[in-house]
Amino acid sequence: MSKTAAGSFFEDFTAGIELIHATPRTVTTGDVALYTALTGVRFPVHSSEPFARSLGFTAAPLDDFLVFHIVFGKSVPDVSLSAIANLGYAGLRFGAVVYAGDTLSARSTVIGVKENSNAKTGVVYVRTVGVNQRAEMVLEFIRWVMVPKRDASAPAPEPVVPELPEAVEPAALIVPDGVRLEGYDTIGAGSPHLWEDFEPGEKIDHIDGLTIEDAEHMMAAKLYQNTARVHFNQHVEQHGRFARRIVYGGHIISLARVLSFNGLANAFHIAAINAGRHVAPSFAGDTIYAWSEVREKAAIADRDDVGAIRLRLVAAKDHACTDFPNRIDEKRYHDAVVLDLDYWALMPRRG
Repeated sequence: MSKTAAGSFFEDFTAGIELIHATPRTVTTGDVALYTALTGVRFPVHSSEPFARSLGFTAAPLDDFLVFHIVFGKSVPDVSLSAIANLGYAGLRFGAVVYAGDTLSARSTVIGVKENSNAKTGVVYVRTVGVNQRAEMVLEFIRWVMVPKRDASAPAPEPVVPELPEAVEPAALIVPDGVRLEGYDTIGAGSPHLWEDFEPGEKIDHIDGLTIEDAEHMMAAKLYQNTARVHFNQHVEQHGRFARRIVYGGHIISLARVLSFNGLANAFHIAAINAGRHVAPSFAGDTIYAWSEVREKAAIADRDDVGAIRLRLVAAKDHACTDFPNRIDEKRYHDAVVLDLDYWALMPRRG
C-alpha cells in the first residue's frame, strides 16, 4: 500500500461524504507580517492594535482573506490537490473574529458531483466550514472545482448539482462581537468616505496596479499551506495546458482587495462573499488592476454606527480600468478579466 497521497480523482467523490481536513493551524503575528509583505494590505483594523481596540476588538484581528486562505488551504489535499481549476464560490460567510494565537481547522462536505461532457473531468461541489479552537465557526463557504477522472471510461455518477444561494441575506451578516464604530478615526483610516457617501450603481476605479512575481505567488501559497500542484511544480506544468505554473486564485482576490483600499479604505471588514468566479488564470509577470461597483446597501438591524455595502470587485491583468469604459458583461468577459467577486463589506456610518 502506498504511503503517499496522490490526490483525489472525480470517481473518489460522492455527494454526502464528509472530509475532515488534517493539520490544524495556529496562526501567529509572523503569519500576519508575511501576508502584509506579500500583498501590501493596509486596512487599519488589521494594521494597528490601538485602532482595532478603539473599535472594540480585543487586538488587531487577522485580515479576513488571510483567514479564508488558511481555511481554504486546509481543504486542498482532500478536495483539489490534483484539480485542474478552482471555479467559483458562493454563500461565503465570516463568523467569529480570528486573532493571532487562535488555531484553525476545517472540514468539508461533498454536496454535488457532475461529470463534464468530455468524460475526462468532472465538477465537485463542497461546503467547507472552518472553526477555531473553541469550535466557533470562523468561516463557511461553498466552492466548486474541476478535477480529472482517473479513468475516462468509468461510468458517470448520477449528477447532483446543488442549488447555490444567489446572495447572503443582509440579515445573516455577522458584525464582530463588541465592535462599536462611533469613534471611528477616518484620518487614521485614510479616507473620509463612509457608508452614506456611496450609491448603488457607482463605479470606483482603484487606479493602481500590482505586478505578480514568481517567488511572491509561490510564497503566498506556501503561507496558506495550499499544496495544489499547479502552483508549484514547473517540471510537470511545462507539459500542461499553460506550460507554466498558475497563480493561486485566492492570491488574486487578496491583491484585488488590497488595490480596493484606494477608494474603499473604510470597508473595514468582509462579512460575506455572495458569488465569485476565477474567470481566467493568472501567471507571474501579470499586472493586476481592479475596480468596484456598488450593487446595493443595507442597514444593520438595531445599529446606526455600521452599515453593509454590497460590492462587485473585478480584477483584470495588464489592462487598466480605463480600458473598460462600460465595464464588463458578465456573460462575455474580456480576455483580460481574471476575477469577478460579489461581496458584502461592513462600513462605518455617521450615525
